[in-house]
Amino acid sequence: MAAPLSDGDRRKQISVRGIAGLGDVAEVRKSFNRHLHFTLVKDRNVATPRDYYFALAHTVRDHLVGRWIRTQQHYYERDPKRIYYLSLEFYMGRTLQNTMVNLGLQNACDEAIYQLGLDLEELEEIEEDAGLGNGGLGRLAACFLDSMATLGLAAYGYGIRYEFGIFNQKIVDGWQVEEADDWLRYGNPWEKARPEYMLPVHFYGRVEHTADGVKWIDTQVVLAMPYDTPVPGYKNNTVNTMRLWSAKAPNDFNLQEFNMGDYIEAVLDRNLAENISRVLYPNDNFFEGKELRLKQEYFVVAATLQDIIRRFKSSKFGCRDPVRTCFETFPDKVAIQLNDTHPALSIPELMRILVDVEKVDWDKAWEITKRTCAYTNHTVLPEALERWPVSMFEKLLPRHLEIIYALNQMHLDRVAALYPGDVGRLRRMSVIEEGDCKRINMAHLCVIGSHAVNGVARIHSGIVRNSVFKDFYELEPEKFQNKTNGITPRRWLLLCNPGLADIIAEKIGEGFITDLSQLKKLLEFIDNETFIRDVAKVKQENKLKFAAYLEEQYKVKINPMSMFDVQVKRIHEYKRQLLNCLHAITLYNRIRCNPSKSFVPRTIMIGGKAAPGYHMAKMIIKLITSIGEVINNDPYVGDKLKVIFLENYRVSLAEKVIPAADLSQQISTAGTEASGTGNMKFMVNGALTIGTMDGANVEMAEEAGEENLFIFGMRVEDVEALDRKGYNARQYYESLPELRQAIDQISSGFFSPRDPGCFKDVVNMLMYHDRFKVFADYEAYVKCQGQVDQLFMDPREWTRKVIRNIACSGKFSSDRTITEYAREIWGVEPSAAAIPPPNLPRN
Repeated sequence: MAAPLSDGDRRKQISVRGIAGLGDVAEVRKSFNRHLHFTLVKDRNVATPRDYYFALAHTVRDHLVGRWIRTQQHYYERDPKRIYYLSLEFYMGRTLQNTMVNLGLQNACDEAIYQLGLDLEELEEIEEDAGLGNGGLGRLAACFLDSMATLGLAAYGYGIRYEFGIFNQKIVDGWQVEEADDWLRYGNPWEKARPEYMLPVHFYGRVEHTADGVKWIDTQVVLAMPYDTPVPGYKNNTVNTMRLWSAKAPNDFNLQEFNMGDYIEAVLDRNLAENISRVLYPNDNFFEGKELRLKQEYFVVAATLQDIIRRFKSSKFGCRDPVRTCFETFPDKVAIQLNDTHPALSIPELMRILVDVEKVDWDKAWEITKRTCAYTNHTVLPEALERWPVSMFEKLLPRHLEIIYALNQMHLDRVAALYPGDVGRLRRMSVIEEGDCKRINMAHLCVIGSHAVNGVARIHSGIVRNSVFKDFYELEPEKFQNKTNGITPRRWLLLCNPGLADIIAEKIGEGFITDLSQLKKLLEFIDNETFIRDVAKVKQENKLKFAAYLEEQYKVKINPMSMFDVQVKRIHEYKRQLLNCLHAITLYNRIRCNPSKSFVPRTIMIGGKAAPGYHMAKMIIKLITSIGEVINNDPYVGDKLKVIFLENYRVSLAEKVIPAADLSQQISTAGTEASGTGNMKFMVNGALTIGTMDGANVEMAEEAGEENLFIFGMRVEDVEALDRKGYNARQYYESLPELRQAIDQISSGFFSPRDPGCFKDVVNMLMYHDRFKVFADYEAYVKCQGQVDQLFMDPREWTRKVIRNIACSGKFSSDRTITEYAREIWGVEPSAAAIPPPNLPRN
């Protein structure tokens, strides 16, 4: 797809992509052929492209193994404090290219594969995405793993090995249709099963209070089988581990109950146990209180805590006593970070192990638990907060329910002592919500059971303190922190935009790859004509490449000279894809009204998945595709405007579209997007942002200067004021003619002639119960988009703003985020020192 590189271009790339020594190239070829023969049992006559991908994956993996073993050995000897990042989602994407980048092998592999008559990029495209996440929260976990390894932290990611990840999205007749993501169908060369570390997890049963302590008995057992995936740091020889658990039925499963002799039935029922790790719940920012989901949450927590405690006990410098029952030092050796409330059961589970199993005194156990755990809040939307029915707990986790009741009593006693007679406060702060259905508020459990609670952008952490957990903040203000999210510059700059990385390295060296703040040095070149031209040229090349990809994959032709206006993220009302739609319709109406007038040509691209049960989100997709159908086939419009829905948006597609974007849309209602991380990816890749003062947009504007972003619309205070006054959509509809025209067109069936009533639900929502106030920001948004057009007509000025944005994006590296977690929450210090490589003797 890309034009072949000249020798000069190749030499230029060498620095950033690792020097391809002749020895390395020969070694890679040899290893590739060996794997094709011995691992895949094929020769060149019968090998398929997929065989070639697997041969290369195994070749690259071989380079990880020595470093992986040595890293773990190094941790065992040094016995550092270990960081455990618990998450129900790890949205990893593809692994091959990321591994080559972090090991400095990309050029050697490129050359070797070229000499073998194959195309590296073609092989990379064969790999399935590991789509074990929904969106921001899962992708953040993946970026954090990369940064923790690059910073030399002894860190482990723990989660679930879902057999089916986030569904594949097909668009059929304009509607989203879900397909199962059978990502393991051909096998996964990056994982290593570890059956020797299989662990039992208990469910159901009953609790017995005996003279020698509490017993949880008559439980059902499911086994947790670990699969380990290596996580390489950037050129520092550190390789950490992501351990994902898969559910297995024990061999005696159900056979005792089936002594009637229905052996076949008993074996078939093993599926019931193994369903726990079958599929990722596809909800983003929405709580669905299903028992299987609660089982998943306990499954990952129970298996992980056993593993953590085993590793603590067997560590070289653990406690002196022979059986190591001393847990005093546990918080000095273990940090557990809870990625949202999904792993909240870590808190009662750790208490259960310490008190019931290890016989630690209750108050001591509580102190240990609090010092060990920390909680990251990811959302303020009330429908996203986990509130589990007590009745479900009673059945599934009876001992944990007792522990939660006891912890809550202790907590409320303390609150009552500090605020005597304030029953409202007691009710608001309880972990147990009273009502027709008693529920456990998992966020409250996380706050009382953690020593640190953080939001993920400054504005969000403020809302967490002053609104969501206001009472808890008044009780323990020292607990609350901010940790603004970040993204890994390895995947999101070096890997996805090598052209941009090269011209940056040419100007300021390679230090920015592990210290993104060095991008500030680019400010010197903001008026450098060569650099301005180079940045614009790289963007144009990326646009041409993406246009070619769209034509090849989806048979859509777009104008590569148009502005690439991109909004890619989960489809949700709060993210306001509908505001984008209204702008597209408005542009269309202006073109129709005045076809001879010159317009700045735009290609509006919107992509993202809707949760399968979220009716409104699915209607929004249908609206986008329907608008595109009309606009893209109107001869009066021609090349001036296109609306494209990007099907099956995922990590590997983000890596293609983000480097090609001119404009990044971050237009959530102020106060609803906790941080956003897509916004940061666009910024570092040279797109300009149109956005509200929400999430990390606020800090992006602060870093680059508000005048270098297109900021519009209500601030949090304005939204609050409008709530007090009462939001009346009709008022805007009556007073803004272009808005009224757009709504009337949607309503009348202009965009759905074969089903005129198709969008009545959408219009009804916008007019009568729009929680996210789309109309209130419409006028400011359309006006701001006019300013975008003005600047785009001056390519030099546009590119100067682009350079300033890139130069000011350094804060948004996940390396900075993780350094702050390490120092301010986990009490460890990142290290720049590389571990000696496997071919050198150990220190």
